[in-house]
Amino acid sequence: MSEPMPGVESTAGDSDSDGDSDGPRSGEAYDPAAPAPLHVPREPTGDAGVDARLQRLADADHLTTDGHLEVYEDVHRGLRDALTALDARPGPPAPPTPYPESRS
Repeated sequence: MSEPMPGVESTAGDSDSDGDSDGPRSGEAYDPAAPAPLHVPREPTGDAGVDARLQRLADADHLTTDGHLEVYEDVHRGLRDALTALDARPGPPAPPTPYPESRS
């Protein structure tokens, strides 16, 4: 019983029974620009807007590499806007400042 080494493909009798492989199928040439899902887990942040932007990153999994930039820029813009909105929210009023003593 030998375990396959990571990154090394076996060619002896392997078959992909479910047909859902992320790599090139036998007979297909490797194309580094072809879509290759990374399957990066995304943990919920608790903020629906931020979570939606992070989920948008999954769209890049189905695009060729030249399409990633648009997705990344969109996500970056949305996250930047969310951070900017945190600064724009009105907070509690500032405490009143005492009047300076008059020197008469």
